Amino acid sequence: MTTACPACSGPDLRTFYTVERVPAASCLMLDDEAAARAFPAGELRLAVCESCGFVTNTAFDPALTRYEDDYEESQGCSPRFRDYATELAGGWVRRYGLTGRTVVELGCGKGDFLATLIAAGVGHGIGVDPAVRTERIDPALRARTTWIPGLFPDALETIDADAVVCRHTLEHIAPVGAWLRSVRAAIGARTDTVVLFELPDVLRVLHEGAFWDVYYEHCSYFSAGSLAALFRRSGFEPLDLRRTYDDQYLVIEARPAPVGRAGADADDRDDVLAAAGTFVARMEETRTHWRDRVRKVAASGGTVLLWGASSKAVGFLATLGDDARHVAAAVDINPHKQNRHLAGSGHRVVAPDAVADLAPDLVIVMNPTYAAEIGRDLDARGVRTALETL
Repeated sequence: MTTACPACSGPDLRTFYTVERVPAASCLMLDDEAAARAFPAGELRLAVCESCGFVTNTAFDPALTRYEDDYEESQGCSPRFRDYATELAGGWVRRYGLTGRTVVELGCGKGDFLATLIAAGVGHGIGVDPAVRTERIDPALRARTTWIPGLFPDALETIDADAVVCRHTLEHIAPVGAWLRSVRAAIGARTDTVVLFELPDVLRVLHEGAFWDVYYEHCSYFSAGSLAALFRRSGFEPLDLRRTYDDQYLVIEARPAPVGRAGADADDRDDVLAAAGTFVARMEETRTHWRDRVRKVAASGGTVLLWGASSKAVGFLATLGDDARHVAAAVDINPHKQNRHLAGSGHRVVAPDAVADLAPDLVIVMNPTYAAEIGRDLDARGVRTALETL
């Protein structure tokens, strides 16, 4: 159990939200419903550091997590997400002169974004991830890639590259301070390597009472201030820090700086502390709304579907508790998720083409960013239903 802040080593961690049992995997797809329902559970015990504003799950046990080739985190089937990823990759290539250069991506997942970077002009990409699936990569790009199926730093001790990319991985790492320092150590004497990270913004989660964005693999939660402070503390100088993707994500761009340089305090610490103090009340209000909503549809004999068989769906269903039974299935456009089951609840994942036969009275969109895209998919299939977003 964590007793000191993994980001700043401060001793003042204040617990503000606990859940005794949540699925220990939110993107792992299972073929068997019984196995999905019996999937191991872990405990959530979210605590905020009163020194730096970092939020962590002090009950996190890394032994419960599994990152294997059936861990299906890719969002690349969505046109909206692909457009965003293409814009992000192109911007990084132009801004940091990465045309023809070498990029390392830590936590590359299935390799989608690294392939996007290469398509944008990167000369060679090196992807590190235990769940990488090289057969999904465009054959025309494979000669310009190297894939390392493992975890950093064990699978890659040194980084000799023009850029280090790490998207939606840092939040999965419990010893974040030590891990980020290992990135700095692996870069070594090079000071021209640009470091490009993306991860969720915890202030949005806390302000919205977004319980569906709190799940087991996410053991580390950052605000803009705590993220910048950690980078400075770990031997990096931030160049830019901004919110993206409808303000859901934080993007930080940095260069190596002298190791051990003092990091500035998080300038939004008080905001995080205040938001953590009101999170449970906001979460309970939001959960009550959705419990009442699905109960009402079920009571009238109607059908409820979730659209997006993602981590958000797993978190949403786990926190609904017994009322999750009122949800018939989860819909997803990713063919690698279809006809499989969500860990914890065991809900079946269906393709969009199955929605008409299910005749839903309510479709709950797991991410409002995709609402217009999903609305068009429903219209194209002649499905008329209430469409509501989290």
